[in-house]
Amino acid sequence: QCTYLEIEQVERTHAVVLSRPAWLWGAEMGANEHGVCVGNEGVWTREAVGEDEALLGMDLVRLGLERGSSAREALEVITALLERYGQGGSCKEEPVPFVYHNTFLLADRTEAWVLETAGRYWAAQQIREGSRNISNQLSIGREITAEHAGLRQQARSQGWWSGDGEFSFAEVFSLPHQPARMEAAKARYRAGKELLRQHAGHITAETFMAILRDKDSGICVDSEGFRTAGSMVSVLPQDPALPCVHFFTATPDPSRSVFKPFVFVADIKPVPQVRSPTFRDDPAKQIPRFQSTVDRRHELYRRHQAALELMERDQERGQKLLQTLRDLEKQGLEGMNALLGGTVAHPQEELADLFFDCVEAEMKFYT
Repeated sequence: QCTYLEIEQVERTHAVVLSRPAWLWGAEMGANEHGVCVGNEGVWTREAVGEDEALLGMDLVRLGLERGSSAREALEVITALLERYGQGGSCKEEPVPFVYHNTFLLADRTEAWVLETAGRYWAAQQIREGSRNISNQLSIGREITAEHAGLRQQARSQGWWSGDGEFSFAEVFSLPHQPARMEAAKARYRAGKELLRQHAGHITAETFMAILRDKDSGICVDSEGFRTAGSMVSVLPQDPALPCVHFFTATPDPSRSVFKPFVFVADIKPVPQVRSPTFRDDPAKQIPRFQSTVDRRHELYRRHQAALELMERDQERGQKLLQTLRDLEKQGLEGMNALLGGTVAHPQEELADLFFDCVEAEMKFYT
């Protein structure tokens, strides 16, 4: 049972860790036990968005992670389900529908892909070197590695492409007049590309955390109406003997949040402090949907928000708290470097409690 649709189950699903809006089934981003990571974001294209309830892009993120043991396999899962069920339905917990199509970043220890969609149509590019970012717009041009079998025929039949010359997915399927939010995203896309270029050849987990905290670029947003909801950085060693380490904030605004490490091992300790409450008469599941609101904030979120208010009210105490949080994050990063460098052997039980212990430590600082 996905957010709106029920689809056929598969024989086996992989363990996943997800960062998701609490009201829906899918996820904005996440990882699975095989070191596959997927994240998505919204785009508007020449293909009309459908308000009919289908799969959300966020459902596809989760399905790719649950069913794909590599980035390529996750891509195949997502495109097959997209072609079969389509994408559609509101992506926001509000009575007025908010609908978009999706682009995805997919990576594992050895491969990385960008997948971009327009309705049931799609194009994918394998990233063979360097870095790549996405930002609320189509970005795959002529470098298409794989595509929907009917993609070019659809473009020709709609009069968007003459069939002459090289085919660029972004040029053909982008709207001639972009919505305001997509126009604004162009500067963010360029800034993200530039920040990655500046660190080319020596990108670390800390580099990514700094980029995700960058406010001038618009990558980190903390305005009243809109806020970066959650952030994730994953380290995927090419050596299969080493574990993948996934850092999650589990709170909004990464510039004032802690990236906490998570490693897939057996018997992981549950972390209820970052799990949102469930509701018997959930307004997201009642028809018509979203007629009322409920408080979905988990415990860490509540305490973190109270801490943010303190930071704004009392600059001195706020700075002190922020420094304490940065120190906690540094410990996690040092622990990861020791784990991946083979200098310290971490027992399985310690790794099983790792994320729980980091969340507990953060909660203590907020009380």
